[in-house]
Amino acid sequence: MTDDDDIKKKKASRTQTSMLVWVLMAMLITGLGGFGVTNFGRSVTAIGSVGTQEIEANTYARALRNQINALSRQFGQQLTLQEAKIFGLDAQVLSGLIANAALDNEAQRIGLSVGDLTVANRVAAEEVFKDVTGAFNADTYRLTLEQAGMVPKEYEAGIRADVARTVLQTAVISGTRAPDALTDRLLAYSGEKRGFTVLQMTEATLPEPLAPATDADLKTYYDANIDTFTRPEAKRLTFVTLLPETLAAAQTVDPAAVQALYDERLSLYVVPEKRLVERLVYPTDADAAAAKARLDAGETFETLVTERGLALTDIDLGDVSKSELGAAGDAVFALTGPAVVGPLASDLGPALFRMNAILAAQETTLADATPALTAELQTTAAVKAIADQAAAMDDALAGGATLEDLARDFGMTLGTTDYVTGAADNDPAAADRAFATAADAAAAGDYSTLLQLSGGGLAALRLDSMVPPTPVPLDKIRDKVEAAYRADTLARALTAQATAAEAAVKSGATLAAQGTVTPIAPLTRDAAAGGVPADLIKTVFTMTPGEVRLVDLPDFTGLIQLDTVIPVDPADAATQAARAAIAAQTEQSIAQDVYTLFTDAMTTQGVLTIDQNVINSVQAQMN
Repeated sequence: MTDDDDIKKKKASRTQTSMLVWVLMAMLITGLGGFGVTNFGRSVTAIGSVGTQEIEANTYARALRNQINALSRQFGQQLTLQEAKIFGLDAQVLSGLIANAALDNEAQRIGLSVGDLTVANRVAAEEVFKDVTGAFNADTYRLTLEQAGMVPKEYEAGIRADVARTVLQTAVISGTRAPDALTDRLLAYSGEKRGFTVLQMTEATLPEPLAPATDADLKTYYDANIDTFTRPEAKRLTFVTLLPETLAAAQTVDPAAVQALYDERLSLYVVPEKRLVERLVYPTDADAAAAKARLDAGETFETLVTERGLALTDIDLGDVSKSELGAAGDAVFALTGPAVVGPLASDLGPALFRMNAILAAQETTLADATPALTAELQTTAAVKAIADQAAAMDDALAGGATLEDLARDFGMTLGTTDYVTGAADNDPAAADRAFATAADAAAAGDYSTLLQLSGGGLAALRLDSMVPPTPVPLDKIRDKVEAAYRADTLARALTAQATAAEAAVKSGATLAAQGTVTPIAPLTRDAAAGGVPADLIKTVFTMTPGEVRLVDLPDFTGLIQLDTVIPVDPADAATQAARAAIAAQTEQSIAQDVYTLFTDAMTTQGVLTIDQNVINSVQAQMN
């Protein structure tokens, strides 16, 4: 590798280190900051206490915000406090802080603390307080804490409490052990295997095909299952909508705007010819030339890649244009089929280039793109036209205008629907979240308000009446009734066939004599066998050897016979590893229980107080 390469790598390393330090500083500031809850007044600085240990309002706010942000990242969108409460996040955060306060109170009571040296070492070890050389920097330390609204004394007190709490936690749970009897019982339960034979009944095994349903059959089935075909109580709504797709066609689009949008996206419409290329870099021209000679002599390109300590994914450039290959572009693009050329110059040094495929240039002309671009611009114009009318519509509703007035005066579409929460047959307008939310909340006598729909549309609705549960007429759902009737008829036929086969086996016949059987190799109770329902495996582990049982599940009807029971082998290496894992999991569970019981006892002993008013105040500032 050249000196220039070393210099480049060192510069890149320093740059990455610097960036990482600043990212970590930002994370620390986020973790320590008050998230907008910076001062609740001297008389309301705590949401509660355990003994002498107060739970600060800012601590609660930070912890709650951190947990909301963490959950938001899992969902891929920022959650509100109210949405987080649905998952019990506020209660979880409060419970954790109470447990910490109980431990802090007990640590103080028994005189458990840590020395200044331990605290200093913890502070010095934090990456966010180090400079680009990796050494602790006092100025960076003070600046970071200042930006987080803290001072060193406060931060160091927190570290001291954290370390003392950890020592106490370790002392409480370190002695937990999983009893051998319990571990062995769990191992025997999870490790036992059972082999069985399956005789499944399907439509193909029936002695004769199912008869087509007659009108009388369907009517009888419909009447007998009328609850299934009855629509729940519904809200009869009158609503108006003004949608971009309704106005789009009438919007005038300037050809110059189409041209401008086309030019803006030219890289999407005019794609140059490209090649699928791999680049194998060598330290010197001589090394690259020697590798090319070996390749010409019959050595494989993959062998050369492996010798360099690389994988094909490491050298893959993907689909590249001629200009992206720089000095190697002419030679690579001169190839008419897959081949290797080189040595050629590259940004990283002399290299061999393997071209694997040719991707032809693609061009969508302005004429071809115009219809789609015009429709897009028309929709944009329609959204703007609708937005321009929103204020006037709001004023009209506030002035007492009815939905019928809006339809007449603003060209909105008037409609009615019997709305049921989550029903598949609701009006298409109910597919919009804002419309559905308003429909769910609609009550008699409510004033209609303007709703902003996704996509730029507007709507308003009114509850006219409640519609009691009503059977859907048979002629409107004939296909649905027919499918349900057929499924029910088939299930009955399969159960009857399985019952007859079960009787034959109990009379002395073999299971194999009743149809085509499938032997299943021994499985553990949590195994996933292709084509074998999980509930079927559960049933097998309730049977005795040689027993034949009829099983009727939603996805399986037939007989199963338990053939073998294989207990765990204590001497087997895999069994011993499984036992160790079970013991570790059990000890962890016991330790968690012990810790919970201890913190509960310490909370009771220390006397817990909670100020719900302060909690409400914190949460109000987070909304």
